[in-house]
Amino acid sequence: MLHDNLADMLSIIKNADKIGKRECIIPASKMIRAVLNIFKSKNYIKSFDFIENGKSGKFKIDLNGKIIDCNVIKPRFSVKVDEYENWEKRFLPAKNFGTLIVTTPKGIFDHKKAQESGDGGKLIAFVY
Repeated sequence: MLHDNLADMLSIIKNADKIGKRECIIPASKMIRAVLNIFKSKNYIKSFDFIENGKSGKFKIDLNGKIIDCNVIKPRFSVKVDEYENWEKRFLPAKNFGTLIVTTPKGIFDHKKAQESGDGGKLIAFVY
């Protein structure tokens, strides 16, 4: 039974990547699409395609073996624009290595883009 779609998606991707699979299939949602777009823009995955199955659909993800670790951040901590560096220190192994994924009033972004646009929000995941 699925309770947290984002956590399930990240664990499927991480496990498939660790055992050397080149693709995996996960259930689709708008939030997962936004997170996958960030993963693709940061070159953690090659590509993803939507597969219609008559229900909500699925995503087929082509992996490239670059994910060391990814996970959700719970509880969803609120973050202000000037606090991103503190959260980087907490969740990422080194400065400028990895990405925090943040949900803001304008959408879901990586922490660098949210910081540049001056938006705070809630931390939802990290990847490196």
